[in-house]
Amino acid sequence: MPAAPYDRIGGAYDSTRRADSYIVSRLLTHLHAQDTSRYLDVACGTGNYTLAFAAAGVRVVGVDSSPRMVAAAGRKASPSVARDGAPAATAEDHDTPAWAVADVARLPFPTQVFAGASCILALRYFADLDAAIAELGRVVGAGPIVLFTATPEQIRRYWLRTYFPETVERTAAQAYSVARITHALSAAGFPRVQTEPYSIRPDLEDLFLYSGKHRPSLYLSPAVRAGMWSFATLAPPSEEATGCAELRRDLTSGKIGSVMPTIDDPDGDYLFVVAER
Repeated sequence: MPAAPYDRIGGAYDSTRRADSYIVSRLLTHLHAQDTSRYLDVACGTGNYTLAFAAAGVRVVGVDSSPRMVAAAGRKASPSVARDGAPAATAEDHDTPAWAVADVARLPFPTQVFAGASCILALRYFADLDAAIAELGRVVGAGPIVLFTATPEQIRRYWLRTYFPETVERTAAQAYSVARITHALSAAGFPRVQTEPYSIRPDLEDLFLYSGKHRPSLYLSPAVRAGMWSFATLAPPSEEATGCAELRRDLTSGKIGSVMPTIDDPDGDYLFVVAER
């Protein structure tokens, strides 16, 4: 999980990205979170969801390979931040997470020390999915492991393709299919895998890629696009400029109404993948 790409967008990240309360509630439900157990939030970024878990009374450790992101998370929560890849001391207060800087494929934790783990919109950053999932399997006991992600098929259905086709295709090419994720989980000793589709809600608080599904004008904001991995790292500058111009024209003319879906796809826009031993 390379640190450099997210380090490039870290400065703008927290202006548009925050934990969505509904997504948090589903993650905690799938984790079977208990206040007597300890959980791991992998690829935690600046800790938005880690902090939300802690605010709900969950003992949690956030880990990310980006020192800049973990430092930002630590400033928001004011616990000790890990140095040199070593785990930070676990906070005693439930509302104060612990933090670590580490590669997901080489986690600095004992075997089966966590009751469960989450990974939120970050699977695409794992160059070796099998190694990453195997390492999660090592540090997690019976589970669950809860992944919030989008599949290539879901991404290719986004109406954003009308305006940003290469950006969307590059994003889809980085995503893992359910079959590929399930294979990695099974190989790591998690044969029980279930999925729950998630469709973008109009009140979504976290402005990730398809957050503007019902609010297309969001994509005209440079600050919003800067906080989206796909636009910040994958979008050809020429396509971003022409796509925004075309979207602005369609918003003015009302043509956008014929581009946006009128009903949600039953397969959802994103997916919760829940695995247990």
